[in-house]
Amino acid sequence: MNETPARRRICFQQRIHPDRIDEYKRRHAAVWPEMLEALEATGWHNYSLFLAPDGLLIGYVETDSLTAAAARMAAHEVNTRWQAEMADLFDGLESPPDESFLPLEEIFNLEQQLTAARDAAGAGRPGQVPRR
Repeated sequence: MNETPARRRICFQQRIHPDRIDEYKRRHAAVWPEMLEALEATGWHNYSLFLAPDGLLIGYVETDSLTAAAARMAAHEVNTRWQAEMADLFDGLESPPDESFLPLEEIFNLEQQLTAARDAAGAGRPGQVPRR
């Protein structure tokens, strides 16, 4: 039986230089195909980036481990080239962008809480949330 590790939801933040936002967007509008393939092959799933007008960058990825996924990416030559191309767009980084994620704590997840509430309802506990 093949079992896959459970995916974790990871949200992280970084900051793009405000005067480099347009360039950051341009580069991400057409990420190199070999970079896209490497991300998928190394366990980056449902990966999205969100950018605020002031340069706040929020990333979201589902993976077994952000540390492990980043380490697997580090072994790819295309990642070395991509990180070098992107480094000057970031604000306040002392290390390569892919080593500078600031993970955010997940404090609410709708599906998890619904499941717990419905499980409690099925057991006849108070605070029941019926299934529809």
